[in-house]
Amino acid sequence: MTSSESHGKFISGVIGLGIMLVLVLLVSGCTQQSATPDTTTNPTQVTTAVPTLTSTPAVTSSTPGPTQTLQDEWSIEIQVQSNGLSYDPKIITTVRGGKGLNFIQQIDVKVTGSDGVVATGEMKKPLYVGQEIALRSTNSMLNKDREEVWATDPQGQRVKIYDAYVPFRQY
Repeated sequence: MTSSESHGKFISGVIGLGIMLVLVLLVSGCTQQSATPDTTTNPTQVTTAVPTLTSTPAVTSSTPGPTQTLQDEWSIEIQVQSNGLSYDPKIITTVRGGKGLNFIQQIDVKVTGSDGVVATGEMKKPLYVGQEIALRSTNSMLNKDREEVWATDPQGQRVKIYDAYVPFRQY
């Protein structure tokens, strides 16, 4: 064997070893676990707002409290009901009209489920009849899903206009 043949074998061996080393590094980099866990989100289908889900139990009381009344010229009517679907339970808040339809700046909605998960959403001006927001609830038959609704009047004050348990199904 000549010196040039042995030199060629040496070079090809070094190149082969280099390629193997690169492949090992690539494969080990692809299979390494991430330091932070991947997060997934479940999209929530709403008509006019994007709800926010909080996984921590609610700090506030789960017992409905008193509500206030808007001034007559700013009054707004809302409807609150469950969709009654056990596989995708939602509480739907719908604007039904009122004198204040053009004056109310925003409607904020908060659902505290019987499992302690809080979902929030908002409907911003311009409000219209039929505008709705659907927020996550539970399918608990114990009627412990609480909904709170606030309306922001033209002066910027937030007025609680609804606070009650919303039954999963009514028979």
